[in-house]
Amino acid sequence: MQAWRWDGFLDYLFNAYLLEGAAISVALTAGSLFFGLILGVAIALLRLSGRRVLSGFAQFYCWIFRGTPLLVQLLIIYTGLPLLGVRFSVWEAALIGISLNEGAYLSEIVRAGILSVPKGQREAAAALGLHKAQIFRLVTWPQALRVVIPPLGNSVNGLLKTTSVASVISVDELLRRTQILIQERFLVLELFAVAALYYLVLTTLWEVVQRRLERRYGRGWGAESADRR
Repeated sequence: MQAWRWDGFLDYLFNAYLLEGAAISVALTAGSLFFGLILGVAIALLRLSGRRVLSGFAQFYCWIFRGTPLLVQLLIIYTGLPLLGVRFSVWEAALIGISLNEGAYLSEIVRAGILSVPKGQREAAAALGLHKAQIFRLVTWPQALRVVIPPLGNSVNGLLKTTSVASVISVDELLRRTQILIQERFLVLELFAVAALYYLVLTTLWEVVQRRLERRYGRGWGAESADRR
């Protein structure tokens, strides 16, 4: 038996079945990022609220979801909750589980960004008559975003690869489809190499997007202004 078959590798390099699986992985990444970021902002604000009960809840949430493996969380949501009468489809379970997990990590990124904004700027905005929601939207968040974007971009890069964990609960994403083809074709090394290449392409494309976002929203406003002069 040949250890490596180039024909098998090349045959599946642009395979529609795997490409569709990669698209599903991207969709799961985008959905988890969207809900995770909303949750992350909410948890960060709760931790900074100054109210002990709300801050304690946010810390407990982060402790649970940062301290346990995502795989265990997905299995509890998909296979454990039905024992209590709560059932989700594989897609729903994956989206909920990854979003909850990602929200815990993103909350720390958002919190660090908010804390980087000088308190005096919020006080000045309040003195001008802006209420808390306006201060956050017009003063705090635009400045925090410059700090949030770089680590957030790195989280997206990791999230693209993390979606492969969803294959354990039979989400039909890239890794799951790769495993199905391996069972049918017995091209283990070749198909895993194709899947790895797909993930590499996706993360590389995101790195290009991330660099552009960092140039636009990054912290180097002073350097950018100097370049313009």
